[in-house]
Amino acid sequence: MKIEKSFKRAVPGLAVAAALAMGLPVAHAGDADGKGDFKFALSGYARAWVSINLENQPELQAKNQGTAGGTGPAAFGGLSGSSSKPSFSKDSKWEASMVRGSVLLDADASYMGLKFKTIARLDREVATGYLKDLEKLRDRGQVVDTGKAGAAAMGGRATSIMDNYNNFDFREFWVEAPIGDRVTVKFGRQQLVWGESDFFHAMDVVHGYDLSWRLFFEGENEEWRKPLILLSTKIRIPEANGMLSAFIRPGWDRCQDIGNTYDVDGGRWFFQPYRGFNLSAITTKNCDQKNWNEDDVTGGVRWEGEAFDVNYSLAYINTFSADPVANANYRNTRGALNEDGDFGTGPSANGYKGSTTHGYFFDRIHPKIDVLGATVSGYSALLDSVISVEASYTIDQPYNFGTGAFGGPNVAGNIGNGLGGIKLKDVVNVMLRMDHNLKLEDILGTTRPSFSSIQLFDTMVVDYKKSDDLVRLFAYGTQLKEHNTILTMFTVLNYMNDKINPSFVLGFDLGNGGGFAIPAVAFTLNDNWVGKVEADIFWSGGRSSKAQFGNDRSQLFGYFDKSSQLVFRLTRQF
Repeated sequence: MKIEKSFKRAVPGLAVAAALAMGLPVAHAGDADGKGDFKFALSGYARAWVSINLENQPELQAKNQGTAGGTGPAAFGGLSGSSSKPSFSKDSKWEASMVRGSVLLDADASYMGLKFKTIARLDREVATGYLKDLEKLRDRGQVVDTGKAGAAAMGGRATSIMDNYNNFDFREFWVEAPIGDRVTVKFGRQQLVWGESDFFHAMDVVHGYDLSWRLFFEGENEEWRKPLILLSTKIRIPEANGMLSAFIRPGWDRCQDIGNTYDVDGGRWFFQPYRGFNLSAITTKNCDQKNWNEDDVTGGVRWEGEAFDVNYSLAYINTFSADPVANANYRNTRGALNEDGDFGTGPSANGYKGSTTHGYFFDRIHPKIDVLGATVSGYSALLDSVISVEASYTIDQPYNFGTGAFGGPNVAGNIGNGLGGIKLKDVVNVMLRMDHNLKLEDILGTTRPSFSSIQLFDTMVVDYKKSDDLVRLFAYGTQLKEHNTILTMFTVLNYMNDKINPSFVLGFDLGNGGGFAIPAVAFTLNDNWVGKVEADIFWSGGRSSKAQFGNDRSQLFGYFDKSSQLVFRLTRQF
């Protein structure tokens, strides 16, 4: 629901001045079309979540504390063998892992052809008993001083698990101006969506995502996509039945706005077995590299059109790699293995491509990449479905190398756990999707046909060589495969004229095993109140590491092992 106001009287020239400051012509408006009116609309929501653990988590069991690899080698700030701090055992099943509230305000205004938008969101969480137990585990499990002085000496930062969860952010803050009848230009903090896939992203790579508080199971991508300051434009070309879009990122964003954010402070969504391990105390996110930094200008261009009843697009994007890679401080990683290494606490100019590493053991970095992509979608009468294809070719995607446990590498000299270094590989991503309306009214009594979708997503490393010793993710010793293929499917049922909407989502890792299931029910109480109940259920397929910095075969859904949860969400819209 929006609160709208319209004013015919002249407003101060702030809007016009903003457009002129951008160097944009102001569209002339007449009373006939109403463009001379100042219009304002305000909407938003207040939202609450509660999530409950459905499984005990191994990190909080005493048998996994105080053992080599249990809470990490001492070289990484963890325990080795024993600890003077007493162990504790906690059952985390049925514990509240999240009690969260958010308030979002969405303001729209228009005047003289200009459009303005501001979206602000405040997030706050309760420190549940479960989160306090993880904080306690961090204090017990890391023998280094992770306070302000100790973390600074290690090149990291002192944190609380709650730091990633409590935020205030301007999700959007922009002005848009028309230039003639065909061109619009938008400047400010905004989000661009260039892609077709739902769960995994081939072309939607302009932005990183905040995966720290809910990982990727929050339904609305715009809620966890990280906005950037961009100058973007759309140029409509009806003669070619298409539109040209482009953007420039001038490099005014913060380092924290770059790439994906994970729960590296040791919270509920840090990958197993690292919950309760404060990685940010002994590493740092570093966007100031020898060959690139967050101030670099990046950008992209896309053509989208229609031909022969088929929608298509072609795009090029220069951006930062979404997932971080570890830029190891070799002085300390190799010194930890030799036990007589020259340990230091300052920067070391021996990192990737001669860059300086500031973290005690490594920096988390996001090297720049180039992405070429295309999408095609259209209706198939034969299948009575919409078929979509999305493909991208990524140039110089960074990967860590060094399989095996830390200190026990599979290839001599590569350290292990992905800390041997960084190699660049070209990567092909392909997504195939079919959307279909299942006619289940007579079978299940639904109000209307049920929207359903099946999606296949494959990532292939070009010129893959096993001898490259690539790992899928740093801090794990698992070797990256040439192909990683994910199959997802979902269907939504509608009852009582869309007031009650059950849904079911399934996902499978076809090459490594494991997957997830999300049964859910969304319901509309009235025009203002909506709710949702869902269960996020994971299985690892036997590919899950239980030892930190070890050599267990942990693949994608092994990271989510023992993370199943029940989630309640209630929203008051206004």
